[in-house]
Amino acid sequence: MSRSRGHTIMEVGPDGVAIITIVNPPVNSLSYDVLRSFKENFDQALQRDDVKAIVVTGAKGRFSGGFDISAFGAQKPEERPKPGWLSVEIITDTIEAARKPLVAAIDGLALGGGLEFAMACNARLSTPTAKLGLPELQLGIIPGLGGTQRLPRLVGLTKALEMMLTSKPVKGKEAFSLGLVDGLMSPDDLVNTACQWALDIMGRRRPWIASLYKTDKLEPLGEAREILKFARAQVQKRAPNLQHPLVCIDVIEAGVVAGPRAGLWKEVEASEGLIKSDTSKSLIHVFFSQRGTSKVPGVTDCGLVPRHVKKVAIIGGGLMGSGIATALILSSYPIILKEVNEKFLEAGINRIKVSLLKGTLDYESFKDVDMVIEAVVENVSLKQQIFADLEKYCPPHCILASNTSTIDLNLIGERTKSQDRIVGAHFFSPAHVMPLLEIVRTKQTSAQVVVDVLDISKKIKKTPVVVGNCTGFAVNRMFFPYTQAGLFLVEHGADVYQIDRVITKFGMPMGPFRLVDLVGFGVAIATGMQFIQNFPERTYKSMLIPLLQEDKRAGETTRKGFYLYDDKCKPSPDPELKNYIEKARSFTGVSVDPKLVKLQEKDIIEMTFFPVVNEACRVLDEGIAVKGSDLDISAVMGMGFPPYRGGILFWADSLGSKYIYSKLEKWSELYGEFFKPCAYLAARAAKGIPLSASVEQANSRL
Repeated sequence: MSRSRGHTIMEVGPDGVAIITIVNPPVNSLSYDVLRSFKENFDQALQRDDVKAIVVTGAKGRFSGGFDISAFGAQKPEERPKPGWLSVEIITDTIEAARKPLVAAIDGLALGGGLEFAMACNARLSTPTAKLGLPELQLGIIPGLGGTQRLPRLVGLTKALEMMLTSKPVKGKEAFSLGLVDGLMSPDDLVNTACQWALDIMGRRRPWIASLYKTDKLEPLGEAREILKFARAQVQKRAPNLQHPLVCIDVIEAGVVAGPRAGLWKEVEASEGLIKSDTSKSLIHVFFSQRGTSKVPGVTDCGLVPRHVKKVAIIGGGLMGSGIATALILSSYPIILKEVNEKFLEAGINRIKVSLLKGTLDYESFKDVDMVIEAVVENVSLKQQIFADLEKYCPPHCILASNTSTIDLNLIGERTKSQDRIVGAHFFSPAHVMPLLEIVRTKQTSAQVVVDVLDISKKIKKTPVVVGNCTGFAVNRMFFPYTQAGLFLVEHGADVYQIDRVITKFGMPMGPFRLVDLVGFGVAIATGMQFIQNFPERTYKSMLIPLLQEDKRAGETTRKGFYLYDDKCKPSPDPELKNYIEKARSFTGVSVDPKLVKLQEKDIIEMTFFPVVNEACRVLDEGIAVKGSDLDISAVMGMGFPPYRGGILFWADSLGSKYIYSKLEKWSELYGEFFKPCAYLAARAAKGIPLSASVEQANSRL
């Protein structure tokens, strides 16, 4: 028997109001069990003569975080209710059409199905800080419990479209001004006031409203069609690869044009189709994978409690150091920023300008810090000296972290005896904006230190991924072939700008060449050298970037790189680039390959990303990453891989390990070791096992 996923409790007060409370920790999600339990209690309340009115609320200060999406995968198709059971039969024809009024008392959050449920009530009361929203589009689906029909009728079409298409919630205070909720209460008064409100509706002292049939907030038909047309154009411009936002607009329009019941059935039909789509499967995979990155076997399951980190020191006030300082200060961590001289220190402090920041030129103030993050330039001997100094000046419990993006941590800590407290804390630039934090552990790093840094990542609202120690760790190691594949293609005759266009169209924020321009050629050459030294047999060695740099081109900062840049950093193609490409060919002895000059879009995507997939397989095989889904999150949040493709390995598995292996094998025969499939990929392909399947799953498949 499957375990129950939540329930509801009903209590009837002396005033004749039945209070039904949703209980499904942690966020009171609406599972099928919760909804069935609610219907039983609701039907009972309708039948009981001593019940005059009903209030629904959520346990422990949370109304409901929405429909339980884990139920999609957990239920066998035959166990799932028929389409329309929820939104039409339960929500509309049972709850909204009931002969006793129902009021929602909203605290904490009412998101997705939680808000749709509340909108079917005859009134909604909320606390000023509660979050109300319909974020379903983030999961590749649309609101499926009547949200596409009721929200426009409560707040108007423009605001409803904005809330659904951006997935951004509103606070209770704004919800009240919009008309989404009818009153604001403190958490202590919320349920009592809701009970009185429900009795007032029953006694006709307040209006008895069915949201589905409200029309006063809807714009006239002609104006409504113009608003919907504008919304479609915006969606097609911003998310050309996504269908579900357009489906959402179509469903809203159906309700406006043909009436709310027609709209409801259109919503049911559309939801059934979208939940089976590749986009939805990918986005739901990313949703759960993101929540799974903080679970690390042998670390987070040992009962260790994070230590309290009160004070953090940062070494290096450049863009990275000041960005990390800002990220920590925004979460109220006091910071000491150390630089080598007054000029650099002043520049670092001016980038941040906050009272929680203190500057220093020496280590005297490091005697009571709990954590140090080193963020200086990628120079091994400089970092070794800093860590040797830190061991002398910092207390013995202090966590010693490096923000290095490629250098082996064992090398950095070589001159110390503190290997158990050395850890990588690799932020992505700009550090106070980018959501990913790579936590790098060596074989010596203690589990306690990893638990501490995981706790800090949560407090500064970063998604952590715990990885092992190697050159480039997970993100940069996986993606070093990304730029190298681009360089390979260009030297063999493909067009720089076509490659960037195709890769951007695929869903990346920018193509490999625009990315190198943004990062800067200095960084690109320094990190490239790390990979050439450590993986000489499978790196593509091109002279193109050094040749460009020699000519005082360093990327966006010098206004010349692979592109030319105007005053506003807007890129445009450079006709002179072909001269440098020809020169680079003469260095590497490469000639133009007619097959690669006129490549199809599909070939460009595969020749760029399959080497990345191949390296991701090595990272997994070597145990650098704990699980395949961690690499998916690393790719999405560290490199901007499109989330609607599910991450690098999820996407690869949608194509199949056999297909990827056969392509890489063919290219390696034609073009050499850069494309050679690794043993892990070959073994998975031979047995038809998904690349992301764990060793246990792979063995069970066998």
